[in-house]
Amino acid sequence: MNGNHTTVKRVPALAAMDPEACWRAVLARDPRSDGKFVLAVRSTRIYCRPSCPARRPLRQNVVFFARPEEAERQGFRPCRRCRPGELHAAAALVARAARVLESSNEESVQLGKLAAELGATAGTLRRAFRQSTGLTPKEFADALRVKRFKRELRQGKNVAAALYETGYGSSSRVYERSNAQLGMTPATYQRGGKGMKIAYTITDSTIGRILIGATHRGVSAVYFGDEEKKLVHELRQEYPQAEISPGGQPFSAWVQAIVRHLEGKQPRLDLPLDVQATAFQRRVWQELQRIPYGNTRTYGQIARALGRPRAVRAVARACATNPVSVVVPCHRVIRGDGKLAGYRWGLEKKEKLLAREKTARA
Repeated sequence: MNGNHTTVKRVPALAAMDPEACWRAVLARDPRSDGKFVLAVRSTRIYCRPSCPARRPLRQNVVFFARPEEAERQGFRPCRRCRPGELHAAAALVARAARVLESSNEESVQLGKLAAELGATAGTLRRAFRQSTGLTPKEFADALRVKRFKRELRQGKNVAAALYETGYGSSSRVYERSNAQLGMTPATYQRGGKGMKIAYTITDSTIGRILIGATHRGVSAVYFGDEEKKLVHELRQEYPQAEISPGGQPFSAWVQAIVRHLEGKQPRLDLPLDVQATAFQRRVWQELQRIPYGNTRTYGQIARALGRPRAVRAVARACATNPVSVVVPCHRVIRGDGKLAGYRWGLEKKEKLLAREKTARA
């Protein structure tokens, strides 16, 4: 349940890539894999993004490359439909910008100055950020600063020192954002969640075992899985010093509501939440909660509803990092062609959830 997921990941080297994992991403047309590798088709000599809507080639005709340049050196040309080179170019520009922003202590982003330093125009840089991350440069810089602030606190710095190191002009700026981006006050976060009381319960549901965790403020986690130890481990990762214990009595009504919802007996699920998120993640999750029970929306429709029509990949990433499945119904988001893709708990569970809702609504 990380409070900030806005990071620029290093594109894996070809030697480190798992071809079968890449192929599964291609079959799922997973937009989260765009920018991480390209697939090249020997029979057509064309390379594409993993999410390209074109017909899937035969597995034996496909080879994977970490970067478009590698594919082009082998004689492949870019797909005119998905334009894979554009996304990689945007990701590379954002990665360079991120390195500059990470070393800056300025509280405000001067877009023109940053673009000039990178040899780009402000418009190009803005488009690259939205295409690659779904965020504006300012939102991205804010997320990086919060990440640095969290790191300083975890390394033992006091709040005042951490504020100074990360360039916040005043403590009020951090405390304004503490619940949304840290999930707690900075002082509590500094202690690794020490003093927090998170209760969880693991129970059966119509689609398998489910872990539900919550604080006194609201539901913080809804995980599906067969391995109880793994589910609890995920809950402990963000709050290593929090008081995490089994026992759902303090929020048994929330657990009952979620279980009944999975049974199709309680279509409307309006529960308080206590989750960490970036500004963009919150906007996506709020939009998901507006999808009516038994209905679906595409990643593109969600992006357009947010006023970010090109942020499809960022919307998919926000869905994938949703810690409160079902309560925030990310399973109701599908591909543009109507097929299922990209569910954290597996496409089989996504299919079951949608089928149950359709049956209950009928």
